[in-house]
Amino acid sequence: MPAESVPAGPAPSVGQSSPDRHRRARSLIAAVAGAVLLAGGTSIAVLQPGPVAGWLGTAEVSPGPSASTEPTPGPVLAGLAADAPMPTAAGLTETLDKAISRSGLGDRVHVSVRDMTTGAVLYGREPAVLTVPASTTKLVTAATVLAAVGPTHQIPTRVVAGAAPGEVVLIGGGDPTVSIDDTGFYPGAARLDVLAAATRTALGDTAPTKVLIDSSLFSGPAFGPGWDDDIPTGGYAAAITALMVDGARTDPAAAKGWAPRSAAPDLAAGRAFARALGLPMDAVDTAPAGYTRQLSGSAAQPVGDADAVVGAPTSSATGQPATGQPATPGRSSGANPDQPTEAGPGAELARVESPPMARLVEMMLADSDNILAEALARQVAIARGEPASFAGAAAAMDAVLAELGLPAEQSDLYDGSGLSRSNRVTPGLLTELTVLAGSGDHPALTGLFSGLPVAAWSGTLQGRYQTADAPQRIGAGVVRAKTGSLSGINALAGTVTTADGRLLAFAVLADEVPLLIDAAQAGLDRIAASLVRCGCR
Repeated sequence: MPAESVPAGPAPSVGQSSPDRHRRARSLIAAVAGAVLLAGGTSIAVLQPGPVAGWLGTAEVSPGPSASTEPTPGPVLAGLAADAPMPTAAGLTETLDKAISRSGLGDRVHVSVRDMTTGAVLYGREPAVLTVPASTTKLVTAATVLAAVGPTHQIPTRVVAGAAPGEVVLIGGGDPTVSIDDTGFYPGAARLDVLAAATRTALGDTAPTKVLIDSSLFSGPAFGPGWDDDIPTGGYAAAITALMVDGARTDPAAAKGWAPRSAAPDLAAGRAFARALGLPMDAVDTAPAGYTRQLSGSAAQPVGDADAVVGAPTSSATGQPATGQPATPGRSSGANPDQPTEAGPGAELARVESPPMARLVEMMLADSDNILAEALARQVAIARGEPASFAGAAAAMDAVLAELGLPAEQSDLYDGSGLSRSNRVTPGLLTELTVLAGSGDHPALTGLFSGLPVAAWSGTLQGRYQTADAPQRIGAGVVRAKTGSLSGINALAGTVTTADGRLLAFAVLADEVPLLIDAAQAGLDRIAASLVRCGCR
């Protein structure tokens, strides 16, 4: 089972060889480098695309439906020097070979280091060897979903009128962050109570009588291939369905990481919606296969079975909901909510929208959220006309990697979260992806950096790099990376700033680790910290 956990606390949000690309890289370096800390005497910059003021205690951030926009980003500290000296290959080899040999991570430790500004390969230890990546898989998920649907795309949860008067169909669009009310787990999430209120308004004088749930957008197995046997009940994942609330948590107040999960997330969501409508639980049922599509007024939408997938809805391309109105997380929209009329079967009564994709990616990476990762991988599948399944998502992510000019042959995925032990990725692909995201060639990909945990400060690195006399302490606030942990498999991939102020991309993947989790993580952290300590020239 996965060993990663996320302490409660705030998560912060936030470079190639031709002259033009070099200039673009330098202009983006501050946005990529960030952590609002001083460590080892190095000042590091952050350009924050998220709610900085709220995290720093200077403004309140409400998770309710009124929180329609996030504060304007701004610089926190000065940027890195664009002319910081680059480490030499010889210097890095001496430093990293020593750190790896002392890490205790075993014989299969595969490493790649690149310069973020130029993309130059500075160090490689079998960087093209396919290795089990654990949760560093989420870097691929993040990059491909941002490229496929864009950072402003929002996932709808809709209600349409059923065949009988008062019957409504709750349709999951694949947003696992939906909350029941204002006590939800995910900040800024769409809310079922808001959706229910809009539904009652749209029904007018017709009283709701029955709720049918439609989670058919996702198809195939509910649990991933190569997942450990205890994953379904282990609290780090659940059945992957297109309709759920609070990431299938049974208690939205549960801490990040492990939490009790519902065995039937779509049914639990349907029952919560029924309660919000004032209906009993026995008023909830599952819509028959194909029922929603057969309703006469039903709008076309992608569905999860292989024969019916038609590609992404209009909103995927534009970042706007299908109604053409600006979307607001947690708020409902309809054709004419102020003047409800009798709705025919299949007519949309109400909808709510998820937070923007950039924010979903940020939460997924910072907290290593497995369910959110699988949901986002399926958004890639929908956008590329693949079935919204584990297999469809994996095929779509590989296709998007190739579209981005990345070596898709260095990725062999079976899920989007990294829970699968069948996954294989190379460290070279992860560093190439990171450099591309910072290059400016694909602006949507810069959203990847805002979710990377910061050593000793946020996400899954909040509790690491903190021991005052440990050699990895120098990495506090300087290492910004995605973690990965399964039993016997440990990984770390992201960015790090050297003692000379040079920003590097790195990936360390080890998939035959003889150490227990704490010792393995300390070994990884010492490798990353060795890059911070050295100028390596």
